[in-house]
Amino acid sequence: MDADKVFKALGDPTRRKLLDLLHDRNGQTLGELCEHLDMARQSVTQHIGLLEAANLVTTVWRGREKLHFINPVPLHEVYERWVRKFEHQRLTLLHDLKKELEGE
Repeated sequence: MDADKVFKALGDPTRRKLLDLLHDRNGQTLGELCEHLDMARQSVTQHIGLLEAANLVTTVWRGREKLHFINPVPLHEVYERWVRKFEHQRLTLLHDLKKELEGE
């Protein structure tokens, strides 16, 4: 995983919206995605390109249609590397606090 590319891709609200759209209905064409955004098709294509470079979006050709699918694996890797370890510490502290307050 190239974490820099993933964080760069997630750093833009338009790209996050594209991921939300694909989460809601996976396998959309560029035209379908453009319907929900107030920008030129070329701009959406550039955003999709950055999501593909970060491996957050994959594409499949179905006849003449290019379908876009969300790839959750890089997000899971970011969670495992950057979120989970902090979550563990927080939960341990809450558990210890609970035990202290309850006199265990």
